[in-house]
Amino acid sequence: MKSTPIRKPENDIMLSPGNAALILIDYQPPQVSTVESMDRLMLINNVVALAKTAQLYKLPIILSTVNVSNGVNEDTIPQLAEVLQGVEPIDRTSINSWEDQEFVDAVKATGRKKLIMCALWTEACLLFPTLDALNEGFEVYPVTDAVGGTSPEAHRAALERMVQAGARPTTWNSVHCELQRDWNRIETVPGFIQTFIEHGRAGWFFNLETHRKKK
Repeated sequence: MKSTPIRKPENDIMLSPGNAALILIDYQPPQVSTVESMDRLMLINNVVALAKTAQLYKLPIILSTVNVSNGVNEDTIPQLAEVLQGVEPIDRTSINSWEDQEFVDAVKATGRKKLIMCALWTEACLLFPTLDALNEGFEVYPVTDAVGGTSPEAHRAALERMVQAGARPTTWNSVHCELQRDWNRIETVPGFIQTFIEHGRAGWFFNLETHRKKK
């Protein structure tokens, strides 16, 4: 068995640790409590798993909140904030984060053109910056099982509009596998497996690795 050489990030059509950034917008208690398009506990599980994935592969992470500094909203939910210790949130008043200059500057400062983007709600705080980022030449990957809308219909319609504009939907576990890509990249295999054990239905990854070590 021989793997092909690791692709250069700038030429890789897929997500890789060297070409992607994670954007997380408005994972705050009021927004989470009004999600009706999926189970809220699963939503939290999935976005936390995605944050762990980004840290494992050392992606730039941008966290943004809305109306915290002016006392209107609560800050990021504790389950996510605990994982993202050290990541300073960018607070805004704009519904569309792409209309906040500090946010846009932070995204562009990553130097990454592939944006793994998640926000609450799908129909507003995810849809609007996705359309703007696409318009400015970024590739946007909405993580459909880590976002939610105020109704199934609002979530569906927003995802359809994003896809029509050129967005590339994915899921958290697909991102996880896409960044790992090869079992021979042994430095991240333990974290890769552990995240699936903690957050996914993927015990076979653990069993496979245990079997390989016994050989």
